[in-house]
Amino acid sequence: MQSKLKYSLGWVEAGLYVGGVALLAVFFLLRFDSERQRQAGIAAFADSAGQRITIAGPAAGGVSAVLSAPDQSLWAERRIREYEESLAVEADPPLAVMNIDKLGIQVPVYDGADDFNLNRGVARIQGTAAVDGRGNLGIAGHRDGFFRGLKDIDVGDRIELQTIRGTVSYAVSSILIVDPSDVSVLADTEERTITLVTCYPFYYVGHAPKRFIVKAKAERLLARN
Repeated sequence: MQSKLKYSLGWVEAGLYVGGVALLAVFFLLRFDSERQRQAGIAAFADSAGQRITIAGPAAGGVSAVLSAPDQSLWAERRIREYEESLAVEADPPLAVMNIDKLGIQVPVYDGADDFNLNRGVARIQGTAAVDGRGNLGIAGHRDGFFRGLKDIDVGDRIELQTIRGTVSYAVSSILIVDPSDVSVLADTEERTITLVTCYPFYYVGHAPKRFIVKAKAERLLARN
């Protein structure tokens, strides 16, 4: 009886081991595919803007573009999956590319913060300033995707935005936590500013009750294309 029980437990352990290996394989495959799709979005921006952007990383292939691979280890599996699915659809190229070197973020910025755009990158909030103009530019992103790293941002950190007119460096001026109904954070400004918006808390289960706001002011034009 004991030998039969040990035999059964051995098969159970083997099954669990094989299942675990299979789940890990699927996870890493999704990460690789999502990274490839992210690079494709940035390459599309480079093509539309007539610019050269360098893309580094295991999925870069022959893409001419310097881009560090994002750390997706903090992403939700659902977010990785939806990101891959959305990028399989042919759509307009991004308006810009945003870089936050300290956080390892380099992501295409699309026009309109709908589900489709937020699944494949971050997005300009309609009604806010243009990506290459003066005023307050609002950019939204998912807390369990590209904007997960915002949890570690600090006042004074640099945000770079590359558009078809050039690359502008912003310095983070304030970090706020507000109610979703507080739209004052998106009010227009005379100077060139940027407001990043994501849900908060970052690891909240379900619909997060607050919004995490990062505001930054333009410092200088780094390069003109």
